[in-house]
Amino acid sequence: MITLLYFILILGIIVTVHEFGHFFFSKLFGVYVYEFSIGFGPKIFKWQGKNKETAYCIRLIPLGGFVSLAGEEIEDDKSVPKGRKLQDKPIWQRFLIMFFGAGNNFIFAIIVLFLIGLCFGSTSGKPILSNVKKGYPAYTEGLRKEDTILKINNHKTATTDDVSLYLSVENPKKGATFVVKKKSGEVKTYKIKPKKVKEGKQENYVYGIELGEKTHGFFAAVKYGFRKTGSLFKQMYIILAYLFTGKLSVNNLSGPVGIYSLVGQQRAAGISNVLYLMAYLSINVGVINLLPFPAFDGGKILFLIIEKIKGSKVNPKVENTIHLIGFVLLMLLMLYVTIHDIIRLF
Repeated sequence: MITLLYFILILGIIVTVHEFGHFFFSKLFGVYVYEFSIGFGPKIFKWQGKNKETAYCIRLIPLGGFVSLAGEEIEDDKSVPKGRKLQDKPIWQRFLIMFFGAGNNFIFAIIVLFLIGLCFGSTSGKPILSNVKKGYPAYTEGLRKEDTILKINNHKTATTDDVSLYLSVENPKKGATFVVKKKSGEVKTYKIKPKKVKEGKQENYVYGIELGEKTHGFFAAVKYGFRKTGSLFKQMYIILAYLFTGKLSVNNLSGPVGIYSLVGQQRAAGISNVLYLMAYLSINVGVINLLPFPAFDGGKILFLIIEKIKGSKVNPKVENTIHLIGFVLLMLLMLYVTIHDIIRLF
């Protein structure tokens, strides 16, 4: 039950942050907002604003949210005052309205990571080994504390997140080639196969390395918030590139069930891990939403770019149809991923 509450709270906060970005800039530019809603499905709470313009709602299914704006629909609503529909606004204002859902997610992640650094310490982003565990393959092969990892399987590793990424996407049964700069300055190459470790029902491949010494202080936390957000942003786009090129299978994706399971694991590890997961998911939501795919904010931004290039608006019926098709495809993908998550649980 506690894990479920954490799950709802984390998703609710991330969705609220995202939708508030759209809402804030819509209000700032005078766009008429019908509804600000967290969740989907039947309404369980509704509050009407003082001017009776916007309905603020919480809905039953906490897996998303939306801001309903005048001018997004095909039908012309005559009750909306002139000049207050989305399509009445200049392109740069519509761009900011669409972008700052994701933009808010990135800002939120920076703040959360800053708080983690301030309260629990900031880890260095440099790929320097803070510990190498005895009895594990990395130590046996010759890696030592304070070694700097320069490359993994010919991929340059500028940060600890690069190391984590390239070790997770490569086939663990084949192992990985580490190019390492020793404390003495000597550069060495190691071929290391990880050790299979069984924890409950899960099997993990472990090299036995730890990265990132912790530092404390306000300015270290500020630096950590920005650096870590940028690093995770880069990591997610590399993962997306791997998915599109087939280097990673779609089976590696996780839906709500997978995220729920992950929330349970991080809750058991402590509040700092829960906060980190929230920042990570917030960046994830931001990155995904900026993809130029129909139904995403990035898809809507793409149509703004097309409008700017051609010098006239795209036919709203055509655009809405494309977004609808994109939404259906996304729901089918979500269904597939959710079924796969459930199978993995058993």
